[in-house]
Amino acid sequence: MVRQVVAEEKPEQLLSKKAGCNSHGQDSSYFLGWQEYEKNPFDAVSNPSGIIQMGLAENQLSFDLLEEWLEKNPDALGLRREGGGASVFRELALFQDYHGLPAFKNALARFMSEQRGYRVVFDPSNIVLTAGATSANEALMFCLADHGDAFLIPTPYYPGFDRDLKWRTGAEIVPVHCTSANGFRVTRAALDDAYRRAQKRRLRVRGVLVTNPSNPLGTAVPRADLEMIVEFIAARGIHLVSDEIYAGTAFAEPGFVSALEVVAERGGAGADDVRDRVHVVYSLSKDLGLPGFRVGAIYSSNAAVVSAATKMSSFGLVSSQTQHLLAALLGDKGFTRSYVAENKRRIKERHDQLVDGLGEIGIACLPSDAGLFCWVDMSHLMRSRSFAGEMDLWKKVVFEVGLNISPGSSCHCREPGWFRVCFANMSAKTLDVAMQRLRSFVESTTGSDAALCGAAAAPLRSISCPLAIKWALRLTPSTADRKAER
Repeated sequence: MVRQVVAEEKPEQLLSKKAGCNSHGQDSSYFLGWQEYEKNPFDAVSNPSGIIQMGLAENQLSFDLLEEWLEKNPDALGLRREGGGASVFRELALFQDYHGLPAFKNALARFMSEQRGYRVVFDPSNIVLTAGATSANEALMFCLADHGDAFLIPTPYYPGFDRDLKWRTGAEIVPVHCTSANGFRVTRAALDDAYRRAQKRRLRVRGVLVTNPSNPLGTAVPRADLEMIVEFIAARGIHLVSDEIYAGTAFAEPGFVSALEVVAERGGAGADDVRDRVHVVYSLSKDLGLPGFRVGAIYSSNAAVVSAATKMSSFGLVSSQTQHLLAALLGDKGFTRSYVAENKRRIKERHDQLVDGLGEIGIACLPSDAGLFCWVDMSHLMRSRSFAGEMDLWKKVVFEVGLNISPGSSCHCREPGWFRVCFANMSAKTLDVAMQRLRSFVESTTGSDAALCGAAAAPLRSISCPLAIKWALRLTPSTADRKAER
């Protein structure tokens, strides 16, 4: 008998190429900061010297309003019909069509319209439900781009896009370089430059993706900028994906303007064609503070996109129980109106607390009017005006100060020294602790080499980012992938 000898394979050789590839983006400093926080999380009582999580764009400011509504509406949480009290457990427990529960889609469409002051009215039949905005963005990439095709994204942008848009789809991202000279607003020249760079790489550009309000800038995109972007995609014959998951967080004038408003006002020949190439992503993770419920949505008037995305949504459905509960909550018009107003007031209050606290210790922020974070300029605290200097400062803030913030290089910002700092996932007292820690750190650096990078230093210049020194040499070794919410 001939015995077959099989060579012993290494563990990674037993996996697919996709499972073994390193394109997930998990070694970004954005995710590495999360890992350090998880090893040593701050707690005012049990671990007062731990790391305070300021890298999490989570809205915990209005939980009491949601909990109060649940107490007043036990039928929704108890899986019973409103008023009648009849159980809907068996109905919800059985298989549900992946188009979603009509009651929930109707309520979600109305809520999305309400968020935009009914300047845009959403048709429930054009909504595709997904398990969060991550799934929505990836599904759109599958619908609009083939492997190797590209989307243009203004910088700085959410670090998770390198994972969400690229890892499984094979799509490419070409940065649209924006600068502090005009508050990081996107320009037509920057879009044209990105398009040309994509062509030089022989990439087929399928569209532009914008986050509005911007993550990480915390600014609503001005109407004029949206009009320019729509004109750009119309001229190029490409798509626009508008990620509007922070729509309900805009707390100051001029307020949030949806890309769909601009498209609706656009007339002339080809208006319908452009309308079919503009797609909106939304979720309840930020406006309602429900990231754990995994509720996202794609909105498109393009029937082919809706059909394809609906089929893809079967890989990430929203549970019927969740839809039943949220149909009742979003269907309460009085509650949603009061919630949105009060939530915005609280966001502004906490935003002002952070901005004022930073200002008192000599740290400036980009003026912002939306979002759950601020774009903070800490370049004067760096030992050198470089990405190596940014990484050095970031590690000090994480390990010595005990604050997890996100460096601008993880957001593909070309100017070292900017950081995204979140404020809505903690109590006012915890934010005070964070400011006290940062004040002590700034005072300790006064007169040191860091001071040389202050007002007397040369102005910042846009420079390329060599993967931010390979994400600070990964800090400490990672043993497992970590999940992160925007």
